[in-house]
Amino acid sequence: MSSGLDLVAGPRLELLGGFQLRSCGEVLAVPPRVQRLLAFMALQRRPLHRAYVAGRLWLDLSQDQAHGCLRTALWRAAALRAPVVAATATHVSLAPALEVDVHELERCAERALHDKAPPDRGDLRRLVRASDLVPDWYDDWAIQERERLRQLRLLALEAAGAALIRDRRYSDASLAALAALDADPLRESACRLLMRSYMAAGNCAEAIRQFRVYRGRLQTSLGLEPTAEMRALVRELVA
Repeated sequence: MSSGLDLVAGPRLELLGGFQLRSCGEVLAVPPRVQRLLAFMALQRRPLHRAYVAGRLWLDLSQDQAHGCLRTALWRAAALRAPVVAATATHVSLAPALEVDVHELERCAERALHDKAPPDRGDLRRLVRASDLVPDWYDDWAIQERERLRQLRLLALEAAGAALIRDRRYSDASLAALAALDADPLRESACRLLMRSYMAAGNCAEAIRQFRVYRGRLQTSLGLEPTAEMRALVRELVA
């Protein structure tokens, strides 16, 4: 049963892990063209000229056909039971009331990268649990944004992990490092972070095990050895 908060909740667009539009606790059925329009607008984060939107979303069509597709998508978006799009004769943007999970992740990542204090529980949870942007979409703009967000999240996880180690929150630091390694198993900086968190917590055997796992993975996948920086960390650990 929905809570009272669900019943008054405004529209929310979720793009991490897949497309979903919610309003008042209900998942709305959204036509594919409207999905693309909403996602594209959410990632641009500013009003865009209609011609630009039509040209980017319907590259394989003529100009007139692309504009027709945009008009249809806007008409169908207006028919949804939630205000999601604001359109004028020349420009298109998201409705101001529409919340977007990607925007929340970006704000969270910026705090982790630029604040001196370690992340709070909410920010850490969001960074650790975040999924890839619409992973089953293969539009060029979606692929580019997916990689940008993936790298932003990885950098934020590593920054958060380092801050958490300084704050002696070793378990939380390990969670951040494990999430980064799960997103990129060959990322050495994430493995070093995980090893440092284990070392700080006194789990030296686990730190060595992680090094061996990473080294084997790197050799199997790329035929490479860990860098001198990681080998120096291992020597420090053994000493």
